[in-house]
Amino acid sequence: MSRRIAFKNVRLIDPASGLDVKGGLLVENGRIADIGPRLFNDAEPNDPEVIDARGLVLAPGLVDACVHTGEPGAEHRETLASASEAAAAGGVTTIAVMPSTNPVIDEPSLVDFLLRRAAATAKVRVAPVAALTKGLAGETMTEIGLLREAGAVAFYDCERTVANARVLRRAMSYAATFDALVMAHAEEPELTAGTAATESEFSTRLGLPAAPAIAEAMIVARDIALVELTGARYHFAQISTRAALALIVAAKARGVRVTCGVAAHHLALNELDVGAYYTFRKVKPPLRSETDRAAMADGVARGDIDIIVSSHEPQGADTKRQPFAVAAAGTVGLETLLPIALSLHHNGADLMTVLKAVTATPARLLGLAGGTLAKGAPADLVLFDADEPFVVEADKLHSRARNTAFDGRRLQGRARMTFVGGECVFKRG
Repeated sequence: MSRRIAFKNVRLIDPASGLDVKGGLLVENGRIADIGPRLFNDAEPNDPEVIDARGLVLAPGLVDACVHTGEPGAEHRETLASASEAAAAGGVTTIAVMPSTNPVIDEPSLVDFLLRRAAATAKVRVAPVAALTKGLAGETMTEIGLLREAGAVAFYDCERTVANARVLRRAMSYAATFDALVMAHAEEPELTAGTAATESEFSTRLGLPAAPAIAEAMIVARDIALVELTGARYHFAQISTRAALALIVAAKARGVRVTCGVAAHHLALNELDVGAYYTFRKVKPPLRSETDRAAMADGVARGDIDIIVSSHEPQGADTKRQPFAVAAAGTVGLETLLPIALSLHHNGADLMTVLKAVTATPARLLGLAGGTLAKGAPADLVLFDADEPFVVEADKLHSRARNTAFDGRRLQGRARMTFVGGECVFKRG
């Protein structure tokens, strides 16, 4: 590639370095060739393409560390191609895809399949996450070393907590020898089995089977103890309660190698948003109290919560349009990740801190080259208007599934252009 693109009149924000200046950026051969204030007014005369951003923000493309697709096995829900279309429209340039497919991604050959399939069909970068245990069954750990060699960036049993502490300890000890990232879902399985909501007065009024919010903190406490025992690098994929966050903050203060993420819907919605059994807002873990939601937003603003994820989980109408207690959990979120993150900024959080949680930090945790505007880095970029108002319309989403929890919601801030390796993969309008 020899294509050169010059951005001028942009607000450059690079959370990896703390850069926040007005200036310009030059892309050459798919990488960032130059950046800084001196490029603010004029592009080089031999540039074939000049993009005048008129003061919009240019930042590293978003890295979404929790994306479910249906490929292989359930392509009617989502393919890598359709997920990448949604990602590009949301300013997401890298998606970490979950292993909960059919078959489960628990063999090196399947990791290789995903990478090859993504190279052939996806517009954005795809980073496979492999299963921690065979078949996600929680009984026998996978070949972490071979899977990592094949290209897996982390190991996760998705929304199935590994109940057997002995199996989890062995997997964590094995992963620690490779410094591999182990991800975890934190819900005590016996307390939460068959439930659909958080135990509260509201769920009681709706007559929904519910589990106490403390079921999350119970697993967080257990897993932190195992991290201290094994020295593994451990990440709680989605936390949603103040009690769990307090345990993680205390563990970090002791030097324990734990990090955590929060789903965008747990930042913007609480249990009352379920309304009259609105199944598009049935998620796992379930929506929490307003106190817990506010604690999650404060946790991101303080930097206690490391990353924000979409927890994109497409579901068909046949599995969502069911009685709430039996409907499938999950919401699509790739296209709403950026505006929901920006909503924290509009409510007072530092923009650099918010963007770091969706760019530099997830890239670092997953060992990826993106997430930065440094010279020589891949030109994975998002140009966005932080203040543009819009209304989420489910039928206009790029995802194959339309089960968004934010249909009809007024949001502020969205991607205008998305670039992967210097190539424009999305342009609004």
